[in-house]
Amino acid sequence: MDTKQKAASRIKRKKRIRKKITGTMDRPRLCVYKSLKNIYAQLIDDQNQKVLTGASSLSKELAADIKYGGNIESAKKVGQFIGRKALEMGLQEVLFDRNGFKYHGRVKALADGAREAGLVF
Repeated sequence: MDTKQKAASRIKRKKRIRKKITGTMDRPRLCVYKSLKNIYAQLIDDQNQKVLTGASSLSKELAADIKYGGNIESAKKVGQFIGRKALEMGLQEVLFDRNGFKYHGRVKALADGAREAGLVF
């Protein structure tokens, strides 16, 4: 399978997932995106079309802890960070949107880190 087919398959999975989940102010959508070198997470309120908060392996707050953003350890730290930010905002429950990526490796590590911080999904 070449890269174009792989990307098309991910977009198909993404659309299928997004049909079913919609974030609200009380229960926002935790959206994950990963590139080869970094990982990103955002809390999104789809009803008001607003990003509530976000974190990534490029965040200034995490720059000291993360040497390379494309590994499982950095994904876990980003998950813990976004979890702490959500709890500070008074949000405890979220909907997890893996954005078409398979739930293993860095995506799973980010989810586990967010759960460790206290998020429920």
